Amino acid sequence: MPSASAVLKPLLGTLAGLVGIYAAFISLLTIPTLQDHVIFLHRVILTWGQDVNTPEQWGFLRNQVSPFHLKTPDGETLHAWHVLPLETYRQHQLELRNEPIGLCSNIQERLSFKLLKDDPTVQLVIYFHGAAGTLGSGWRPQSYRALSATSTNVHVLIIDYRGFGSSTGWPSEAGLLTDALTLTNFAMETAGIPPERTTVFAQSIGTAVAVSLTHHLALQSPPVLFAGTVLVAPFADVESLTRTYKVAGTVPLLSPLAIFPPLLALLNHFIVTKFPSKEKLAALVHHLDTIKVNGRQRKYDITLIHAEDDYDIPWIHSDIIFWHAVNATLDPPSSMTFDELEKIKAKEKVPLGDGGWEMEWKGKGGIIREQIVKHGLHDRIMSYPVCTENQHHHKCKNKAVTTATIAIITRLLGVTVY
Repeated sequence: MPSASAVLKPLLGTLAGLVGIYAAFISLLTIPTLQDHVIFLHRVILTWGQDVNTPEQWGFLRNQVSPFHLKTPDGETLHAWHVLPLETYRQHQLELRNEPIGLCSNIQERLSFKLLKDDPTVQLVIYFHGAAGTLGSGWRPQSYRALSATSTNVHVLIIDYRGFGSSTGWPSEAGLLTDALTLTNFAMETAGIPPERTTVFAQSIGTAVAVSLTHHLALQSPPVLFAGTVLVAPFADVESLTRTYKVAGTVPLLSPLAIFPPLLALLNHFIVTKFPSKEKLAALVHHLDTIKVNGRQRKYDITLIHAEDDYDIPWIHSDIIFWHAVNATLDPPSSMTFDELEKIKAKEKVPLGDGGWEMEWKGKGGIIREQIVKHGLHDRIMSYPVCTENQHHHKCKNKAVTTATIAIITRLLGVTVY
């Protein structure tokens, strides 16, 4: 019978080897370029063998989606999609079918753009997708299709950030804000869609981009304010994310370091990308609560949506962001601890049965809303169907089959769901 030392020695050797490999991996994460690969996952294409200039591959009708390019102020080229509402497409399908397919060399010459620009009733969703892949990856196309089928006049604009898909450049926190501003300027200045007819929708890392964008524009003089902002599966900041993020919802990337807070703090010191969403959203709320904006009674309408079974980014992140935003509505020196807010939520949140729950908080300048659904994972939530007779936020003419996110967006834009 082998001795205990003979058995333990190879096991300890294997364990030491694994610890060494993990330590080497952590050391490599202090290199900014490798950090970018881990945070943005922009080289994980997920649409191999598919042409993002042929949206029909994802079930769209011929020329319902117009692929085109946008130039950023710093010289990058962004790949973008313009998705037509299904009913608008039906009304103009003969003309649309006769146009060339594929990448538009001049989007402003296309009928789809004219339908966006010339209709004074058009409502717009500016969409910021999550990490990895392209605008055609995963559940994203299903989400666009669901939005485009919601009403006769809800258009959707999406970009691949710099370094993603066929967009040029390399992603960074500042670069993605520039990309978001480029898309927003295209919507407002080129297409002529005012921000009050625009909702910003974002998921995962796109929520950090959306918060940066809305914060930046709210600080302008005069402030640029959208109809609303919908943040699906957001994270509080990159530092918090390092403690909780799991690759593919199963592999804890940096969670083991959370056992040793000084080591995790040291690593976070080297991480260049911060995305401080909880602080920026709180600053936005506080700023808009303290200023007057002509013609706007409600200056912000912010919705956080998260699934309880999101194993990539746990829904505690939405709780934390909501807590910071709520505190921003309080007059100093008043403040509320996280646990104090949780007690209030336990009493005041609206139970939705198997649909989860919802909590609203009214500030001086608007509403902050947290909606936690029981099912939806990290990205399926964007297209999960929910049957509703009476939407809590949006009154429909008839019983509608829609999604949690669509219900919020249609309420913000004030459109009728079909």
